[in-house]
Amino acid sequence: MGALCTTTIRLSDSASVERSTFGEVTMKMRRLLGAGAALVLAISSTVASAAGKEVTIGYVDGWSDSVATTNVAAEVIRQKLGYDVKLQAVATGIMWQGVATGKLDAMLSAWLPVTHGEYWTKNKDQVVDYGPNFKDAKIGLIVPEYVKAKSIEDLKTDDTFKNRIVGIDAGSGVMLKTDQAIKDYDLTGYQLKASSGAGMIAELTRAEKKNESIAVTGWVPHWMFAKWKLRFLEDPKGVYGAAETVNSIGSKGLEAKAPEVAKFLKNFQWESKDEIGQVMLAIQDGAKPEAAAKDWIAKHPERVADWTK
Repeated sequence: MGALCTTTIRLSDSASVERSTFGEVTMKMRRLLGAGAALVLAISSTVASAAGKEVTIGYVDGWSDSVATTNVAAEVIRQKLGYDVKLQAVATGIMWQGVATGKLDAMLSAWLPVTHGEYWTKNKDQVVDYGPNFKDAKIGLIVPEYVKAKSIEDLKTDDTFKNRIVGIDAGSGVMLKTDQAIKDYDLTGYQLKASSGAGMIAELTRAEKKNESIAVTGWVPHWMFAKWKLRFLEDPKGVYGAAETVNSIGSKGLEAKAPEVAKFLKNFQWESKDEIGQVMLAIQDGAKPEAAAKDWIAKHPERVADWTK
């Protein structure tokens, strides 16, 4: 009985030791797993944070002011705010829709209140207006100085224009207004040819070389006014409206996603057409947009400081 008892005690002790050892191993495993989980969560959080440091900005590739302004803003956001910036070239309507749906975080090419008035009315409840980045903008029909026509009304009786107006991308604000101008000025027989910013410039270049009459849809700011002697046709009916502003528009989620970017958009504004003109001309002369933006930023640190303070 005594031996049996001893054996029983030993078995009991052995089981106790085994249980104790198993418990310690289990606790260690739990600690390791817990630490591993914490590490995974920390890494995930870091990755998520890094992923959140990216914004996507839409712009219209054929618009020289849109390209210049967007690239300068993007470069400031990269250099001074530490965000990755993806630029997306889109048509005007898709640009507005993209910001309204949150697929784009922002755009800096909203002409208000007239040119993009219809887009604003449709999307204003889904976007945030951060104010103008350029003031005293204007759209309308542009002609060379040498043509006889002074007003849009004169196109009715001037057959040198061959019943043709050269436009930019279909659906853009200036195109919509030109459709309206053809109706309001009773330009029967006139056709508005949809093209692109580059296509319009190509047509204007050919006409200038041949000293031919041409009417194109256009706007200020634009580098073409520095290259040729051009003027707007008078618009007595006010179809194209008065001077406008080019505004920066953000998605509803931008403030939470990238508060520093939202603050920058509120501050970002060109002082004059000459400032933005420097960037536009550099691009027109062959510089890549990103390179032209970097060069301008390097030469104007005080302006960048104003925008990012």
